[in-house]
Amino acid sequence: MLARLTGGISPAALSMAYLDWACHLAAAPQRQIEIVRDAWHGAKQVAERSLQFADPNRSPWDLIKPQANDHRFSKPQWATHPFNLFAQAFLLGEDWWHKATTGIRGVDPANEAVVDFSIRQLLDIFAPSNFAATNPEVLEKTFQSGGENLIFGWQNWLADLMQVMQPGKMPINGEFVVGKTVAAAPGKVVLRNQLIELIQYAPTTEMVRPEPVLIVPAWIMKYYILDLSPHNSLVRYLTDQGFTVFMISWRNPGAEDRDLAFDDYRSLGVMAALDMIGRIIPNTLLHAAGYCLGGTLLSITAAAMARDGDQRLKTITLFAAQTDFTEAGELTLFINESQVAFLEDMMWERGYLDTTQMAGAFQLLRSNDLIWSRVSRDYLLGERANPSDLMAWNADATRLPYRMHSEYLRKLFLNNDLAEGRYRVEGKPVSLSDIHTPMFVVGTLRDHVAPWKSTYKIHYEVDADVTFVLASGGHNAGIVAPPGEQGHSHQLRTKAADAPYLGPDEWQGTSPKLEGSWWPAWTEWLGQQSGAPGAPPQLGTDRSNDLGDAPGDYVHT
Repeated sequence: MLARLTGGISPAALSMAYLDWACHLAAAPQRQIEIVRDAWHGAKQVAERSLQFADPNRSPWDLIKPQANDHRFSKPQWATHPFNLFAQAFLLGEDWWHKATTGIRGVDPANEAVVDFSIRQLLDIFAPSNFAATNPEVLEKTFQSGGENLIFGWQNWLADLMQVMQPGKMPINGEFVVGKTVAAAPGKVVLRNQLIELIQYAPTTEMVRPEPVLIVPAWIMKYYILDLSPHNSLVRYLTDQGFTVFMISWRNPGAEDRDLAFDDYRSLGVMAALDMIGRIIPNTLLHAAGYCLGGTLLSITAAAMARDGDQRLKTITLFAAQTDFTEAGELTLFINESQVAFLEDMMWERGYLDTTQMAGAFQLLRSNDLIWSRVSRDYLLGERANPSDLMAWNADATRLPYRMHSEYLRKLFLNNDLAEGRYRVEGKPVSLSDIHTPMFVVGTLRDHVAPWKSTYKIHYEVDADVTFVLASGGHNAGIVAPPGEQGHSHQLRTKAADAPYLGPDEWQGTSPKLEGSWWPAWTEWLGQQSGAPGAPPQLGTDRSNDLGDAPGDYVHT
């Protein structure tokens, strides 16, 4: 009951963070004086600016400017008085609270981050962009439309309320239908077990590389983010470049799957897929690629295979996947012993982590873009964002089984067992340093889920040649980056296994920036690691012909 009231946030964890901050602040009189002085200085600036609004020598953002990633006040209407003053006063207040909650000696860094983050979330509620009376864009549209925007906004709010009251039911969108307009690459389901369907995609070239590509997506999302519309489908791009592609489609777990373990995803998922591919295309190596949590699982699997002498992997590719969780970004604010225990208690009743809790956590990481900008656009301006395939996919949420999610949080996030050599597979520890297979690793510049400096740590964890790419965009848009789409860029450099280590800041500062998508660089790298093209393999085996066509059944659950 408490978890429902708090949205899954542990009150104990939050209280301890604030107590740590408050106690150390109380014992720091010099810091208190500085905070009071900053408050007085800020108030004085706002008062003086309010009396000089007509001064032509004053620029609109002379007190404080919004940060580059803050788009709430980017429209030209915010440069006019008094709205510019409202915005600057709010930004000064945000800046004051940030200074008041950080830099206090003795406060645990994790607790400091929690206090700073939670205060920022609270302040964002009161941004002038969230209220019609203080938002010049809303006022302008209200006068122009005669208030029609507010009526449309009310209708949008009612529609969203109905959606909230029917949890688990996807909004119907006839433009993006799984199997028809998205997840529509032709292929066959060649394996089905209690956890996965394995899809083999039909070739689109007369000749293909002998080594197939197995993609391991995360199970916190539906696989078809990598097979969206034809113009931005990574699957179609790979087949057009002459690769045979296999994709794992995870079954969405229910209460009956509460005891599925993290290792079940390895054995019933990746290993089962590898075995089936070996039956379809005997005596060949393959390229394995993992996205997000799927990449973490692939790293564990590869380390276990290397330990056991299983040499079926020709290359390993990781998309926005972490293997060391010590710097996993703001997501770690939701993960400490108190918070994990709270989540476990909450999951125990249902047997899984519900989609709403997981989606809410990810939205908080980018609340200005994913929550408050939507409030302003949908409810005050009365507009709706144009539907897109990525938005339709994002609404198609999944669940996480109780045992798997608990093991994931404790063994990887809390204890960092994988990076420190304590993670066990089949009773024996695995080490990433056993991996000698060439790797292609992609991090994204604005990733709030898997920060790129966290993914960069693979350089000193494995004993392999590593080609690292830093792509523009975030966790999703940075990976779904088809050639020809505007706005993409990337940096790329290869480090040999025996080359000296280069830190992430030095790497970013010295690696040339390349315009365009990183997809062509990846397929070129795969081609260099592959044999000469030949005839395409058969689709599935005689025993798998009755499993149906892609996208299969599990994607609809």
